[in-house]
Amino acid sequence: MSDASLAADKAEIEQLITDCYAMISGPAGPRDWSRQAELFHPMSRQIRTGVDENGKPWLEAFAPNEYAANADAVLRTMDFHEIALVNRIEVFGNMAQAWSSYEAKHHPDEETPERRGINAFHFYKGEAGRWQIIAMIWDNEREGLSLPESMTQA
Repeated sequence: MSDASLAADKAEIEQLITDCYAMISGPAGPRDWSRQAELFHPMSRQIRTGVDENGKPWLEAFAPNEYAANADAVLRTMDFHEIALVNRIEVFGNMAQAWSSYEAKHHPDEETPERRGINAFHFYKGEAGRWQIIAMIWDNEREGLSLPESMTQA
């Protein structure tokens, strides 16, 4: 893979991440999920993780339409803006991954985020020659779990 080809792939993936954050960000109200089929592979999964009050890990996995329905129910009721801090992208052949740290805020100009975390994206470059998100899993900071410094500043 040439340096120019790798740079083009990374730029396309960076744009996918930006577009994904833009799709869920905005003032309270329904989101425009029309771009979801373009950004996410039809077989993709979006996986929310966390721990319960006893520290036991849990996860919820969604197909694209399931995630849209689940997230929209919450986002209709609150201003929510997810902002990328650092994106670390690696590409090999027709697969790629990115660790994307983020801040979630009710208003983009707020100094203190409501939460921070990491989205781990996996990408697939299919027959059409374009990248799509094939999997996304995320977790948020909590007591005893903070973003590494390398993921807080570019």
